[in-house]
Amino acid sequence: MADNNRSIQQPVIEAVTEFDQADLDDLCEAAEEAIVDGNGFGWLKPPRRSVQEAFWRGVLMVPVRELYCARFEGRIVGSGQLVKPFSNNEAGSHIAQVATFFIAPYARGYGLAIGLLAVIENSAKEQGFKILEVDVRETQSAAISLLEANGYERWAIKKNYAWNGERYVDGYYYKKELVSLESK
Repeated sequence: MADNNRSIQQPVIEAVTEFDQADLDDLCEAAEEAIVDGNGFGWLKPPRRSVQEAFWRGVLMVPVRELYCARFEGRIVGSGQLVKPFSNNEAGSHIAQVATFFIAPYARGYGLAIGLLAVIENSAKEQGFKILEVDVRETQSAAISLLEANGYERWAIKKNYAWNGERYVDGYYYKKELVSLESK
């Protein structure tokens, strides 16, 4: 929340290559809220803070991962990763993936998810990737709407993709061609 002594800051999407403690705290808090809301990229309930901090620090250590964060009123409120294939995956070297894509419930409705997705797509294009893929649970209706409205095509459904704490839910796999592929 902005206090009265500083101006309201515009939403920002930025690449993150290191954390200070305040940013890490913001990211963990945003992730906890998203997890409670059912968008926890695998977690059903928020893990201990030390586990989360280790997770986010670990993301920054993996060379094939680029972390992007959405910042609203100066605080990190969401994230998304561009996950690139390892160098030994020559056959799939044209495909990148989106992971840990979320905006905390208290920061939704400001265009941050669209902006975050656009930044990830632009990074993928600039690096020469031709396809961007993402998978979501069938229960993530806002994410599904966002993907479909932005040109992502559902190409597969995986039964029993995830346990949501009460039942198994299916997973939807989406892709977007960033560059027109020639048919041969």
